[in-house]
Amino acid sequence: MKVIFLKDVKGKGNKGDVKNVSDGYARNYLLKNKIAEEATPGNMKALEAQKRKSEQLEQKEKEEAMDLKDTLADLTVEIKAKSGEAGRLFGSITSKQIAETLQKEYGYKIDKRKIELDQPLRALGYTTIPVKLHPEVSGSIKVHVSEK
Repeated sequence: MKVIFLKDVKGKGNKGDVKNVSDGYARNYLLKNKIAEEATPGNMKALEAQKRKSEQLEQKEKEEAMDLKDTLADLTVEIKAKSGEAGRLFGSITSKQIAETLQKEYGYKIDKRKIELDQPLRALGYTTIPVKLHPEVSGSIKVHVSEK
């Protein structure tokens, strides 16, 4: 029996796959537990429409990430911190602080995990930090750490 998987099934198929499985397995487990549905012509059309819609959504997200990349390239995030001699900070600036400042000052919500900061910033000055906006789109943010 041909079925369309609605969820990932280990060893059998992933969500959206169309596979041929034994009739008993399909009827007694997959269909009964709503893990898969029968691959009728109507269900196949619905699957194709759903795939097209998800591709359009993915394309839209990518375009938005490209626009955000261009906007962030022109932006300089100002963060004030206490520092000692020779421009060393008493604490450090983390990706969380950068994300919070971006949200407060400019209204751009970027997850702190997407800001690829290897080590926290511990000195005054300008730093360019890479940001992963989308699996295929990376940008950068300029961060200026100044004294309070």
